[in-house]
Amino acid sequence: MHIDDILKRMVEKKSSDTILRMTCYPVLRIDGDLYPQTDLPMVNQEILQTVFETITSPEQRATFARELELDLAYAIAGVGRFRVNVMKQRGTLGFTFRLVPFNIPTIDDLKLPAICKELIMKPRGLILVTGPTGSGKSTTLAAMIDYLNEKESRNIITIEDPIEFLHKNKKCIVAQRDLGDDTKSFDVALSHALRQNPDVIVVGEMRDLATISTAIRASETGHLVLGTLHTTDAPQTVDRVIDIFPPEQQQQIRLQFSQVIEAILVQTLLPLAAGKGRVAAFEIMVGTAAVRNLIRSGKTFELSSQIQIGAKDGMLTLDQSLAELVRKKLVTIDEAMNKTSNTERLQKLLQFNGIINPAK
Repeated sequence: MHIDDILKRMVEKKSSDTILRMTCYPVLRIDGDLYPQTDLPMVNQEILQTVFETITSPEQRATFARELELDLAYAIAGVGRFRVNVMKQRGTLGFTFRLVPFNIPTIDDLKLPAICKELIMKPRGLILVTGPTGSGKSTTLAAMIDYLNEKESRNIITIEDPIEFLHKNKKCIVAQRDLGDDTKSFDVALSHALRQNPDVIVVGEMRDLATISTAIRASETGHLVLGTLHTTDAPQTVDRVIDIFPPEQQQQIRLQFSQVIEAILVQTLLPLAAGKGRVAAFEIMVGTAAVRNLIRSGKTFELSSQIQIGAKDGMLTLDQSLAELVRKKLVTIDEAMNKTSNTERLQKLLQFNGIINPAK
């Protein structure tokens, strides 16, 4: 059982992930569900070690021995590229492979909100794409960058862990830096990126105070900065950014953040009602004067109300997005209810739009 054969099957079955664990059959995730491949041998220590030696370099193996964690990219010519995470569990190796398509899907292919095309053309500011792990944040960012690459001449620098989609130079010139191989940390790479004459900087993950602080500073100094966070709504995203700073700095950060934020896009994936495939639902908060004022004043609890009434500015609540997907019969009511943080509010919205009977 060679890892390439498993990954070829993954591509053929349109699986998003492959999971290898000790004493389990290889598992494919297809449209969000797990499918053990019981016709393949059960994974054992020998298989795991062979996979590890096949996909890693000596330097990567040394990193894993030191840190017991490893992220890397693996490619099979003519088949696909894969983002790989290696871990230890109960003293044995474990692998998760995420398929990264060769071709970058477009904003239209992904049915992303039209405002994505407008946002990526901004000359400066901060755009955050957030959502749980596996919600498609990296794909959304790649589609937005590719749209800019088709339309404008900009110098783009990405900092990723690891590099996923490969961008070709079109109208833009693109430098992609891999955490580990090309740079040691997000915040150091981001600081140095400011000296590399960039127009656009993409930060794969804004995970710590130093990275977030530098991203805000870069946005202030005339760059367009895009980054991701693992948050589930726009107000929580604002609080996460502010709260990572020491209390004595938070008022100043509120002011800075309110001045640079252009938009927060929160996304989550739902299975299509028809069966195969998934579709994204979004919450969109745009940096209007009212939104900036609420952030500056520390009234993030009022942001949800502002999003609800901000349709003319391109804003959208998650519940509005879910209700629209149900109206179009793309997702079921049950799946929409599973994704909302307020089932009563979504139910009222569905009733208001005549999608479900008030008696229900």
